[in-house]
Amino acid sequence: MTDRMTIGRTDPAEDVVGTGGGDGHTGSGQPGIDEVPAPRRRWLRRTLISVAGLGLVLAMVIGGGLWYLTDRYGGNIDRVGDVFAGLQDDSRPAPASPTAAGAEATADPVTFLLVGSDTRADIAPGQLPDARSDAIMIARFSADRAHAQVISIPRDSWVDIPGHGKNKINAAYAYGGPSLLVQTVEQLTGVRIDHYAAIDFDGLIQVTDALGGVDVTVPATTSWGPYTFTAGVNHLDGDAARWYVGQRYGLPGGDFDRVKRQQNYLRAMFGKLFSQDVFTSPGKLDSTLLAVTSAVAVDDSLGNGDLLSLVYSLRGLTPGTVQFFTAPVLGTGTEGSASVVYLDMTTGARMWDYLTTDSLGQNADEFADEALQETPN
Repeated sequence: MTDRMTIGRTDPAEDVVGTGGGDGHTGSGQPGIDEVPAPRRRWLRRTLISVAGLGLVLAMVIGGGLWYLTDRYGGNIDRVGDVFAGLQDDSRPAPASPTAAGAEATADPVTFLLVGSDTRADIAPGQLPDARSDAIMIARFSADRAHAQVISIPRDSWVDIPGHGKNKINAAYAYGGPSLLVQTVEQLTGVRIDHYAAIDFDGLIQVTDALGGVDVTVPATTSWGPYTFTAGVNHLDGDAARWYVGQRYGLPGGDFDRVKRQQNYLRAMFGKLFSQDVFTSPGKLDSTLLAVTSAVAVDDSLGNGDLLSLVYSLRGLTPGTVQFFTAPVLGTGTEGSASVVYLDMTTGARMWDYLTTDSLGQNADEFADEALQETPN
């Protein structure tokens, strides 16, 4: 825009025309440079001014459109305040390095802590997330912005919570909200969390309906609530999806299978979001984006412009380049009267180290047991 306006004011041709004495010479006295006739000078000036004006109008339209879209969608996302304010930087893990991406790195890797809940209360403006978190995930967007890994940490994982001793990881919510959960996850994994996002699974159900339903595949027939999920492909509307992601009883792996169902549902929804029928229908795309953004809250360090920039940088990401894992587990047991999950700290350390160096995608084969299968329970 600046270049166009400059041309309209100080194009070299304008410095020359009209300065000569009509003798075929320029005003500088240099021979051989023909003077532009007066009618042509007027035409050229009007043309340049018109081009500059058109450029200004175009920039205003484009800028206004971007502002509108940023405000419409980014402004629809709630903010959670002061998530990182109380964390001391010198005691936190170092930022992730894009060493694995090499020359393909376009930016630093970005790591989100995603927390899913069945209630809207956890992402209402000015409120802290609900203590009953149903999903805790680390989402890493690689430095090349073409790959992502999502790692679920079982909510019953028995971990050290700073200042509170051992407890289930989701107890960090009750003790200190998102800040303490971030601190707990960073201490557990050695992975620095850049941003926090709360996902309302109830809200994502609305996304399912906005998309016209999603397809998930189950290996064996199960029933939960009013629904029976038959072996094979199941087309889920919003209400059916709610029961699908909520089931754990009647599944071989119990809560572990519930985690896989959450991931499977997100994978199916992500695939549907990128389907051609959504992007070729402006109305459907608009309603879907509004549903998605209304189901998410992020930390207040992410402004609308930051979100737009991040989303644009991820334009090359596809469902096929997003990998899902569960943190390595040794087994289950009891602590007092509570059923808990014991994490495999040795295998986990290797996974977190790969994540820190942005190389988990290249070493995914080492974690086949932790990876989401094509047809999870």
